[in-house]
Amino acid sequence: MAHPEPSIRRSLALTVIVIGILITAVDTTIVVLALPTMMRSLHADLTGVVWVIMAYLLVITLLATQVGRLGDMFGRVRMYELGFLVFIVGSALCGLAPDPRTLIAFRIFQGVGGALITANSGAVIADTFAASRRGQAYGFTSVGWNVGAILGILLGGFITTYASWRYIFLINVPIGGFALITAWLVLRERSPRTARALDWWGMSFLGAGLLAVLVAMVGLASQPPTPALLALLAAGIALLAAFLLLELRLPQPLLDLRLFRIRIVRASLLASFFQSLGNFAVLFLIIMYLQGVRQLSPLDASLLLVPGYLLGGALGPVAGRLADRVGPALPATVGLGVQAVAMFAYAHLGDATPLGWVVAASVVNGIGSAGFFPANNAAVMKGAPPGSFGIVSGMLRTFANIGMVLSFAAAMLVSATSIPRQVAFAIFVGTTTLRGSYMQGFTRGIHAAFYLSILLMLIAAVFSALRGQPSQTTA
Repeated sequence: MAHPEPSIRRSLALTVIVIGILITAVDTTIVVLALPTMMRSLHADLTGVVWVIMAYLLVITLLATQVGRLGDMFGRVRMYELGFLVFIVGSALCGLAPDPRTLIAFRIFQGVGGALITANSGAVIADTFAASRRGQAYGFTSVGWNVGAILGILLGGFITTYASWRYIFLINVPIGGFALITAWLVLRERSPRTARALDWWGMSFLGAGLLAVLVAMVGLASQPPTPALLALLAAGIALLAAFLLLELRLPQPLLDLRLFRIRIVRASLLASFFQSLGNFAVLFLIIMYLQGVRQLSPLDASLLLVPGYLLGGALGPVAGRLADRVGPALPATVGLGVQAVAMFAYAHLGDATPLGWVVAASVVNGIGSAGFFPANNAAVMKGAPPGSFGIVSGMLRTFANIGMVLSFAAAMLVSATSIPRQVAFAIFVGTTTLRGSYMQGFTRGIHAAFYLSILLMLIAAVFSALRGQPSQTTA
């Protein structure tokens, strides 16, 4: 239950949380545009440099529920502030990395900070705001995400064009420092301490399974199938199945699947997973199309997507207020349907499609995301039993992040089905463009990826529509 606080303090607290979301969003998009520059500067190969992104996402996925649990044990605000400190140090180390392996190691360290920030931010909001106002608060976090994505796109293009790629990480240091000081001055602990146990076995099985699947999928995207890659993929799937069986037997598992008995929590988590699986790769697919098929520069390609992020951020608080008034099911489900329409528009891009079509589709996608995220986040927290905000917030991030990492790998794999894999992989990181007969084949490949995204969005919409409304006891 949230404690009443002065309006100014609540506003400042929300500002700090939005800054944290903004920083992590910047880091998600800015690194994509810098991949080719990093590869040349560090003399890395294509498969190695992609792990600069994958390692970060994987660490956040593994730690989301665990650091949310640490928030329940030692204080959510304290863990949130620790996240800023770790993220700042990790960013500085990434900016100074001398070689690819060191950079990936520092990205893993930076991911620990990102996990502490993202997993505890939802719980801090739940502690700070009454249930009737959380939808609007989560709407403002949507603003932070979209503004961060825009800044990442703009700064990534500008920095990689006019300065060293190292500044894409070093820029986090002053921003994170400001957020850390503000958080220390503004945020107050409102939650009671709850004894929790960390699930080391579950984290190990999930990590090993996801790592095996991702290594196999990245390998299949860059080279023909081999028995070793197929065996690795099968082993990863088996480890993930074993992880689920293990979680059902542990008293305090990494993913508390007992919360799935609550319909609104179950449906909201699954909607988040399928939405991330279907939508996270859109940025990368469109960048691939604009660079590979339309032969635009990374900066020019990314600028076409800014209007969608901008509108999505502006509409987030409006959609959050709507979710507070009418419940989360309607705005979240409609938002997913709107995003499916955007995927359909993307699936009809050709080598001569007006670039305004891309802008229009990105705007539609931004409107859909504004409807989904605030409502879905509010639904999960309203449906969570008292005292479990940290665990549920972490589970929400885990389900979304698993969808993200698999979406990233699937985008490369599906898009590489129509042309030689190494060519598609090079286009993905921006080191070459398409010419001749490869162009039409590659376009067919990304069309297939977008049709898969439509299917995943519709599955997410079904779960969203069936979630129901949070009861008074759980809220």
